[in-house]
Amino acid sequence: MDHSYSNTKPHQKGKHLKLNDRTTIQELHSKGYSNRAIARELNCSPSTVRYELKRGTVSLYTGNVKRYKAVEGQSTYELHRSECGRKSLFLRRHKFIDYVS
Repeated sequence: MDHSYSNTKPHQKGKHLKLNDRTTIQELHSKGYSNRAIARELNCSPSTVRYELKRGTVSLYTGNVKRYKAVEGQSTYELHRSECGRKSLFLRRHKFIDYVS
């Protein structure tokens, strides 16, 4: 669904959000935009925006106020990304190796 009046690049399905996308989410969310409106700006799914808001929301002032922070969302993403993927056989069998040695 490509429109001639669209001035944004189409979001490719399966691509990850960048820090500037998260900053856009932070700015538009603080202005009161809905998840669907933010998704239209980023050309992504509204559920992607919802998951990102859930990932990057932090508690301020002893937990009474919750705000989305783009930097927090990026650091959480990087942490989850570093822990994903297939683990080596050595790491999965460390109990047996410890037992043998």
